[in-house]
Amino acid sequence: MNKRKITDLFNVKFEPFDNYGKTIPGMSWHKISYKKNKGGTGTYILKMEPGAKSLPHQHNGYEEFLILDGKLTDKDGTIFKKGDFVTFEPGSQHSSYTKNGCLVLVFMRGINQPIKNN
Repeated sequence: MNKRKITDLFNVKFEPFDNYGKTIPGMSWHKISYKKNKGGTGTYILKMEPGAKSLPHQHNGYEEFLILDGKLTDKDGTIFKKGDFVTFEPGSQHSSYTKNGCLVLVFMRGINQPIKNN
């Protein structure tokens, strides 16, 4: 089966998260099938260290994720915990942070667009 790939989600090498052109402090990722040059589609594992914050962004396609470990708090105060599967539809906007760190399995169907602060 040369077209099959098995990934041990808890034993991968992480690299600095640089999907928006520069690294974001406290965030790293392991790309499973994600291809930025193919429209920002695919899957990756995102690791957020304690205190890490994502950039505010808009979803141009669906973004879905499964919290594998820890908790992630969205800008509106909603807390996503281990086992939660979250869907953001195209056009939705948000940012999130983690107090104690988290591990997230992300499924992307379109690249996100960072939102500049006013």
